[in-house]
Amino acid sequence: MTFDSNILTMPRSGPFSIEDADSYTAWRAWKLENHPREVAELAVPVENLASPSPAEREKILDLSRRANMAVYDTGERSGVSSPELEHALRAFAAAFGMTAIEDHRSMDEEKVVSIEVVDETVRPRSGFIPYTTRRILWHTDGYYKFGYEGAPVIRSMTLHCARQGREGGVNELLDPEIAYIRLRDENPDFIRALMAPDAMTIPEFVEEDGRKRPESTGPVFWVDEDTGALGMRYTERSRNIAWNDDPVTARAIAFLRQLLRGDDEPFLFRHRMEPGQGLICNNVLHTRTAFTDWDEPGRGRLMYRSRYSNRIMNTGLKQAA
Repeated sequence: MTFDSNILTMPRSGPFSIEDADSYTAWRAWKLENHPREVAELAVPVENLASPSPAEREKILDLSRRANMAVYDTGERSGVSSPELEHALRAFAAAFGMTAIEDHRSMDEEKVVSIEVVDETVRPRSGFIPYTTRRILWHTDGYYKFGYEGAPVIRSMTLHCARQGREGGVNELLDPEIAYIRLRDENPDFIRALMAPDAMTIPEFVEEDGRKRPESTGPVFWVDEDTGALGMRYTERSRNIAWNDDPVTARAIAFLRQLLRGDDEPFLFRHRMEPGQGLICNNVLHTRTAFTDWDEPGRGRLMYRSRYSNRIMNTGLKQAA
């Protein structure tokens, strides 16, 4: 695959190879035994966002190895937003090796994207669901930036709550490795189908200024050869998406949707972030419920998001070994 020679869609060995049952069995047992079982276990107090302490840093790295995510908490509930906060967020991410930042159309001078409700005059953010009060379905970030030359494959992200809405705005979170386990345990052919290089296609998109985002075709799951880490791209959207036209893929997607929408998955977390809290993760599956915002100017829900092409450091199987 020309867009990223580091990506393996059908690894020959290791826990994510269908042919290597022994490696998978050993890794699966470790994963399920060590994964946090309550959202409270993901919480890490951080005193100085721009410079986390060695103990804070190690706890976040440990959670990222076990669950691909952590929820940090600065304790700052004032709702203040500023370039200084955005700069601190960039420094925080860099402390975990997250430096290959996405060049996003809506980022500001600090290369951070403000996720807030905007009206139709605010370009280029208007017209996209994250900038409304509507719910966001299950997805991984940047699922549409994959499979073409220069595509900035999104492997990690931070999402920081500067201000929360009046009601709602709850995030659901699921480690992609847990989704992989459930799918593989149900039917290994589901993994073969979702690792196919043409499993999912997002059509070409034309920006308002005429720039084109090429058609994005690629797998749902893949493995990064240098780190041994499992990657995932997925969206629950039903429009402007094409799945590989075969019965096994259709059944795999139906199973995954049922998993994500059901109440039986013990590792599916629900959390409404407070101001000063944030998510740092290896691009986990997530949602946002609809919310009601505040009416007062300057008080509306505000989340700061940055996305990166490299993972949180030392969280791949080869790095952690």
